[in-house]
Amino acid sequence: MTEAPPLAILRKRADFLAANHGLRVARPGFVLLTRPNGGEGMRFGITVTKKIGNAVVRNRMKRRFRELLREQLPLAGLPGHDHVLIGREGGIERDYGDLRRELAEALARAAAGKGDPRRGGNKRRGRGAGQSQ
Repeated sequence: MTEAPPLAILRKRADFLAANHGLRVARPGFVLLTRPNGGEGMRFGITVTKKIGNAVVRNRMKRRFRELLREQLPLAGLPGHDHVLIGREGGIERDYGDLRRELAEALARAAAGKGDPRRGGNKRRGRGAGQSQ
């Protein structure tokens, strides 16, 4: 059996911001962002904001996500891509089996290039955007 390549962890804010411009796949417990990283191998990062809960809740969610990613990325992750999981409000209450299934579906959609539209519309408009001249 061939051994899976090691997974690297995203640590720089710039890498997280770059992933935000990639493909987005939303699920009830999380949002998966993927973006090619220029041959850096398969990397992952996790973000859980303070809106989700206190430190105990956020750390529990991050531990669950870390385990899910280490389990599934070697099998279904996109080679040469960064993968970022952003925790959503309902994610901590979700069953681990549901999260596992949702991550598998999200990775399959990302591999097929099927992303979801961004929320909130286009907040940054260039000069003259939306105006007739």
